[in-house]
Amino acid sequence: MIQLHFAPSTACMIPHILLEELGVPYQRVPVDKQNDGHKAPAYLKLNPNGLLPALTDGDLVLYETAAICLHLCDTHPQAGLLPALGTHERAHAYKWLMWLTNTLQATLIVYFYPERWMNEGNAAGVAELKARAQVRVGPLIDQLDAEFARHGGRWFLGAAYSALDPYVFTLCRWTRNFSSAPARERPHLGPYLQRMLERPAVQRMLTNEGLAAPFV
Repeated sequence: MIQLHFAPSTACMIPHILLEELGVPYQRVPVDKQNDGHKAPAYLKLNPNGLLPALTDGDLVLYETAAICLHLCDTHPQAGLLPALGTHERAHAYKWLMWLTNTLQATLIVYFYPERWMNEGNAAGVAELKARAQVRVGPLIDQLDAEFARHGGRWFLGAAYSALDPYVFTLCRWTRNFSSAPARERPHLGPYLQRMLERPAVQRMLTNEGLAAPFV
């Protein structure tokens, strides 16, 4: 059986939503991130980087959220969570998936963990880096909003819901406590995030992870 090793309100939300959308049997394995469970020897055997999530599927062990998403789509093609192979639409889905993980998520990680890039005790540097990261996130969120304006569809790739929607939803959610211009204030992203919240799979994920409002 598929096992998702997760901690609430992290990037684990993305494959968590996908698994709920697929409706396949899987097991949630909580990792106590608050007490460094993701740094424990048992978890490091799954992901030596000590990051979440990790997924096991039989004897397959996967980490990196985008890789997990692609694996779930490839092993459940009947769900149609990505456009057809070899099409321009599939190529653009790959582009946006890599952008979400390598550009937007990477910038958000700097915002949430600025101390990783600063010498210990450099409080001023940490504060400056955090503020700068928030500024850099703004135009990236604008780029997401502009994509909705361009195609006019209900979901991120257009008319059809896809594996990218849990990614967009989760990363936009991470801006909910920004001091200015969270994603929900954008004209297209705001209604989109509400549509995502109405999906039963998203509601089940929120319940499973014990999350409370505000959700976005």
